[in-house]
Amino acid sequence: MANTASARKRIRQTATRNERNRARRSRVSTFLVKVEKAISGGDKAAAQAAFKDAQPELQRAATKGVMHSNTIARKLSRLSARIKALGSAQA
Repeated sequence: MANTASARKRIRQTATRNERNRARRSRVSTFLVKVEKAISGGDKAAAQAAFKDAQPELQRAATKGVMHSNTIARKLSRLSARIKALGSAQA
């Protein structure tokens, strides 16, 4: 157990940050699931709208350090490519 005041404060800060990061990661996951459902549904307009909503949330996760920026860039790129392919498959 922590003996010093600074150690106790550090434990409090870590717990708060952990909670915040878990919530952010969960939000990112939720937005990604919405985009995935729209893509699997085959509706390009809905997929684009979901992607547009998800994009700032994913970028925020990268900015806050919850996920690595390259991971976010990769996910956005792959989703974008799948949405683009969705339109060409219907045409």
